[in-house]
Amino acid sequence: MLTPSGTRQFGEAVVPRGATVLELLFDIVYVFALARLAGRVADDLNIVRQTLLSEAGQTVLFFVAMWMIWSLNALMASIYDPRRADIQIALLATMLGTLVLAVTLPQAFGERGLIFCVTYVAVQVGRPLYLTLALRRQNEWRQPTRVMIWHSVSGIFWLVGGAFSGLTRGILWTLALAIEVLGSALSWPFPGLGMTPGGYTRVSYDHLAERYNQFFMIALAEIVLETGAAVSFPGLSPVRGTVLVAAFVIVVAFWRIYFYHVGPDASRDSATSGSALRLNHWSSFSLLLIIGGIICTAVGLGQVVEHPEPPIDWALVVVIFGGPALFLIGRFSLEDRDGRERGLAMFLGLPALGVAALVTLRLPPFAAAVAVAAILAGVALSDWLVHRRGPETNPPL
Repeated sequence: MLTPSGTRQFGEAVVPRGATVLELLFDIVYVFALARLAGRVADDLNIVRQTLLSEAGQTVLFFVAMWMIWSLNALMASIYDPRRADIQIALLATMLGTLVLAVTLPQAFGERGLIFCVTYVAVQVGRPLYLTLALRRQNEWRQPTRVMIWHSVSGIFWLVGGAFSGLTRGILWTLALAIEVLGSALSWPFPGLGMTPGGYTRVSYDHLAERYNQFFMIALAEIVLETGAAVSFPGLSPVRGTVLVAAFVIVVAFWRIYFYHVGPDASRDSATSGSALRLNHWSSFSLLLIIGGIICTAVGLGQVVEHPEPPIDWALVVVIFGGPALFLIGRFSLEDRDGRERGLAMFLGLPALGVAALVTLRLPPFAAAVAVAAILAGVALSDWLVHRRGPETNPPL
């Protein structure tokens, strides 16, 4: 339907298959945000054990909160044309808010907590509020309204938590984030406004898959940054060189497993859509595990370089082996039924990581990096042996 000016209505615009340049610009902020989160994980490994769990819990909370912003933003740009000036303004406003969150993140449980929660609530409520107003004369207004209501409820806990400190703030913010995650999982239902089974309607999954692909590549760069920075300052040595090579192998294995491991039907789809992923309502949670696993792996490799002397710390073992485990679980969950029949290599990679983690507790730290690289390379190679007879499915980025 066209307006008198000849342009399509807000909810009727066609979403492009590929991501726009502005969306890539938006992800630049997340390069900084992921670096801040990686820094928090590294700091968690260096603190006293009495506070390790609470500090790690805070880091997970921030990671999921930042991910909620990105995923909802990517979803918005996959429903409404991101080339429209009004959507671009919404993207830029969210980008500014995300930058503020990333800057305040290290002291969010301290003196900058109020700035963090106010900014977060403004972003999460402001986006669906704007969409509701923009769609007020169209039938689609109910979808962003439901999202706005859920975030308004969670916003109360965010803001009240910002007025407290310590454990009380942690509990209230956890409740707030749990409300948002539950709302997303249930497709944001609300009495009188309905519920869209499986999430939003009119989602361009080709566009959303491209956004996932690009964000995955940005996260993958974190391994290069963390390991490269750790190696470059003291310089190369046999041990540091070994870890650097292991990091390279891990990056290539992650890339190969993520992009090429798809089911037969998805392979045929990708030939026409340019996407290697079959996305659904739950795919956001899968990518959450994938990105979290990459960040843990990046931090673990950096810590191995900085602390090469044995014995290896058990917390470091959990991070460096847990990261690839999260990645494999997340990637496996993206497969459809046909693809999961071919996911045996990923499934077997999990116990292999567990056994290797126990063994490396008695070995020098660099052995953990080598073990992770060897296991992931084995998973990628096994999948290639199965997949090589089918069509190539690596999408153009």
